[in-house]
Amino acid sequence: MKRSHHAEKSTGKGDPQCFTGEAGPAKFKVGERVRIKNLPDIFYTRCQVYTRGAEGTVAVVTHESPAPEDEAWDNTDKPEWFYIVRFKQKDLWGDYPDAYPNDSVQTEFSERWLEKA
Repeated sequence: MKRSHHAEKSTGKGDPQCFTGEAGPAKFKVGERVRIKNLPDIFYTRCQVYTRGAEGTVAVVTHESPAPEDEAWDNTDKPEWFYIVRFKQKDLWGDYPDAYPNDSVQTEFSERWLEKA
């Protein structure tokens, strides 16, 4: 069985290490406020619906890799930066109890899903 282009590229290096240096400079920095775009997802995405339109803070600039929407189709020639974004739970769920104002959740997004808040 023929291996995918991605599998061949990552052999001996690992994933996402095989994409290091291919995405250009990261657009966002740790501590920066971002908003999650509401993009269409025709086939596959790892962007949770409950985060769309929400604002959060970049907690970590993690790695470069193809976005899941591209990788699902073996399109691995345009890596993007990935970010871990932290949200206050109250910002995601309006009825979240006021007794817990510091509760947060973090999740990861590829750069295409983020814009400056």
